[in-house]
Amino acid sequence: MKEFSSPHNRFKVLFGFWMGAILFGCSLYPDVNDDPAKNNKATFRQDALACAQAYPESGSGVHVKQRIGCMNLKGWH
Repeated sequence: MKEFSSPHNRFKVLFGFWMGAILFGCSLYPDVNDDPAKNNKATFRQDALACAQAYPESGSGVHVKQRIGCMNLKGWH
């Protein structure tokens, strides 16, 4: 337990947790559409912008979940 008590090791653990959370969070955003005709960058960008406009940024971060739900309704998974 002595090794964890040093500030350098605590920083390593917190940094690792933070990076893992970011990578996990980014992997949850839908990027594949059920409809092969809509499964392209242009349609993705258009749908993502529409969802971003429908759910503007909030300080609590709830907008991210709402945007993911919006993209799921548009067929993105």
